[in-house]
Amino acid sequence: MTYQEFLRQLGKAGLTVKEFSELVGMNRNSVSNYAGRTSVPTHLAVISKLMGEMAEQGIDFRKTLAGLEAVPKKPRGASRNRRLAEMQDRGDGTVSRTKGDQDE
Repeated sequence: MTYQEFLRQLGKAGLTVKEFSELVGMNRNSVSNYAGRTSVPTHLAVISKLMGEMAEQGIDFRKTLAGLEAVPKKPRGASRNRRLAEMQDRGDGTVSRTKGDQDE
């Protein structure tokens, strides 16, 4: 699905990119960045198509999604950044890891 078709489906659903992003637990900029690509990811295409078709059929998708809690994805590198934050500087140029950290 092209980004233009994606936007058309959002329009049918009465959604802006910002509202769609919030519903699916994504950063608005992450969704907007697909404008510069040839297509949007399949999962976003399917979701937007279903929302657009539901709205055309008079089905309130917001009511359907009301009980669903979208958990935002962790930012890339979040695991590595957490490990780095857990490392403690000893002050002598060496670092020690907190209890439970192991080298992978």
